[in-house]
Amino acid sequence: MGIFTSINIASTGLTAQRLRMDVISNNIANANTTRTTDGEAFRRKRVILRPRNDQPEFRTRFLPQSLWHGMGEGVRAIKIEEDRSPARLVYDPTHPDAVKSGQLKGYVKYPNVNVVTEMVDMISASRAYEANVTVIQNSGQMFMKGLEIGSR
Repeated sequence: MGIFTSINIASTGLTAQRLRMDVISNNIANANTTRTTDGEAFRRKRVILRPRNDQPEFRTRFLPQSLWHGMGEGVRAIKIEEDRSPARLVYDPTHPDAVKSGQLKGYVKYPNVNVVTEMVDMISASRAYEANVTVIQNSGQMFMKGLEIGSR
């Protein structure tokens, strides 16, 4: 494991959690948006994260199997996906976006965003971000201690 590997791994976590917080903020901001550019109610979005394994064979070919511990290489966002759960229906025939005819006449389709769920997700992303910052800070302190020991 290289000297900056832990910092590189934690930096991928910082990037991923920042993206999660951005998407969650967008969901909260649009919690009452009944019409988007496509004419439908806003749909909740979420970030899909996967482990980052850019070149696993490259590392194992040159590193003896006894020294390879299967350490991770961080995380990456593979996509931002739309939540396809049904919209929340509220009866309000005076609303300009109310359904004009059919079985749902008078109902307004509100986004499938639950602000409580979004806030829980925001706290989770914030804590994960803080944990990655702590990893970077502690790695820096360990490197400095190693330099102090080596200079004696």
